[in-house]
Amino acid sequence: MDFDFSDDQQALRDAVAKWVEKSYGFERRQRIVAAGGFDRAVYNELAELGLTGIYISEDHGGLGMGPVEAMVVLEELGKGIVMEPLIQAFVTSAAIGAYGNEAVQAQWLPKIASGEALVVLAHQERKARYRLDVCEAKATQAGAGYAVTAIKNIVPAGDQADAFLVPAMLEGQLALFLVERGAAGVHTRGYLTQDESRAADVQLDNAPATLVTTNGLAALSYAVDVGIACVCADGVGTMERFLSMTVDYMNQRKQFGVTIASFQALRHRVSDMKMQLELARSMSYYATLKLGADEAERRQALSRAKVQLGQSLRFVGQQGVQLHGGIGVTDEYAGSHYFKHLTQLEMTYGDTLHHLGEVNERMTESAGVFA
Repeated sequence: MDFDFSDDQQALRDAVAKWVEKSYGFERRQRIVAAGGFDRAVYNELAELGLTGIYISEDHGGLGMGPVEAMVVLEELGKGIVMEPLIQAFVTSAAIGAYGNEAVQAQWLPKIASGEALVVLAHQERKARYRLDVCEAKATQAGAGYAVTAIKNIVPAGDQADAFLVPAMLEGQLALFLVERGAAGVHTRGYLTQDESRAADVQLDNAPATLVTTNGLAALSYAVDVGIACVCADGVGTMERFLSMTVDYMNQRKQFGVTIASFQALRHRVSDMKMQLELARSMSYYATLKLGADEAERRQALSRAKVQLGQSLRFVGQQGVQLHGGIGVTDEYAGSHYFKHLTQLEMTYGDTLHHLGEVNERMTESAGVFA
């Protein structure tokens, strides 16, 4: 199998890498954190590069690309620990494009593609514990439309988004709805997360909603799987840059008159970090390529990938901090922020233990190894 990227994919990678290097330095990120952890101007810059339309067909104003291009982009954004939730544009546009009716697609996909609308997935509830089939949100028919009552937690940029993709129970079945943030009955409480990006708790009190699909569980599963693949790619980019920073530091830091990079024991630890990075990269590719498989195979593959990524994210983050010593946890040094981002990614869309359980539940007698 050929894993080489095409010329167009490589050009896309180069364009994003140049933007991160020139426009999203650590100093700018710190200013954004101080201002609340989200900058619409940065999101608009990503939209001007066409990135918000990667998952959207050309008929709706997008680039008509797909998962591999999204992976390429997110690896580069991960290197800059970019906080603006481009992943959400991929998640919601993929779900609407695959499951939404023509009217919803025509109304929202062009807005997402242009960056005019930031639509985010609002699916997490306190009692769900990462399970997608546990949902207390309720939807009822209200005239020609619908009304949703729900409390959703840790919604990315929830108090800044233009609309939410919300799963809710409708007549005993999970359905997916689109709720505008400016609608009546919508209340948000924003805050910074562990990695200093912005999130919010969203409360809906009979908020007017547009039905996206009554096949809500399948649509939500697909959206979350796209999110997992995106998180994997983001994590690979973040680990790659943090490993590079760690090696650079070791080549400068001296003890006993020599650089600590010359100590064999520390070199072995860096080798272990590199091995974990490459294991994560291969599973990120695996996750991305399996997004087009049938639901059962896709769900199993994405959980497998998230298990490996969770292990790698934690190992690379913790080893990188230890090899830096005290400076590795100081707020003034970029490395500590890479560590926090890696830690948060491990828990996003299900932590390692959750997905280990998912893999176990889907394991057959042959463990998927033998026919």
